[in-house]
Amino acid sequence: MRLFSTLNNLLLATGYRLELFGGVLARTSSVVKRRNLIGDQLYVGGIKVLHVVLLVGLSMGMVVSLQTGIELSKIGQQDQIGTLVALSMAREMGPFVTATILAAAVGSSLAAELGTMAVSEELAALEVLSVDRVSYLVMPRVVALAILCPMLTILCDAVGIIGGSFVAQSQLGVEYSLYFDTVVEALKAPARMLPVPKDVYAGLFKSFIFGLIISVISCAAGIRARGGALGVGSATRAAVRDSIILVIVSNYFMSWFFYRQ
Repeated sequence: MRLFSTLNNLLLATGYRLELFGGVLARTSSVVKRRNLIGDQLYVGGIKVLHVVLLVGLSMGMVVSLQTGIELSKIGQQDQIGTLVALSMAREMGPFVTATILAAAVGSSLAAELGTMAVSEELAALEVLSVDRVSYLVMPRVVALAILCPMLTILCDAVGIIGGSFVAQSQLGVEYSLYFDTVVEALKAPARMLPVPKDVYAGLFKSFIFGLIISVISCAAGIRARGGALGVGSATRAAVRDSIILVIVSNYFMSWFFYRQ
């Protein structure tokens, strides 16, 4: 019985998220009208996590460079460390790290903010005033996060590659010029649809999808919050948990799509 109830709640939550996403798509014509709200969300979300993304990205690049460089040096191939760091950051680490940070920092904030409005009857008041809450509250947040995630991913990739160069030069004796030559060479493969490197394009596409996933799940969790402060806490926890799970699962399928043989 408990399993049936859990499955039923999962299906209801999934259906509501899809319905909410469809509502956002139907209201994209209001983007210009809501540009100020979108700008506010970009500012708040970007400033809140920028330093975290830079710090974590730098650390991840240094860790990847150190761990793979040590193994490559055993077979005399440490000069290829730039290739591995660049591909790791552009394909997987940059998008995933950025999405995880956004889910924890921005996604939780969205769920808590909308959840508080839901339990305090503010959302009901907007309906009474004939205000389209999807257009006013949800669409700006979804659009902002869909834009913000790829932008932060570019910064994460860049600082990760730079951090890897520090380790490559100081710990492995690889000159900066050789390191960045291999980085450029690794990212030269063009995409089929766009005149940009395939690995960069694939990573940014992943980030865009991750931004949509996090924003829709977080907004849906907040709007469906019930039961006062306890309900807001549960909605926030569920938003972060479900966002990260779906990011991981979708990451596999997008990687398979871009890199299958």
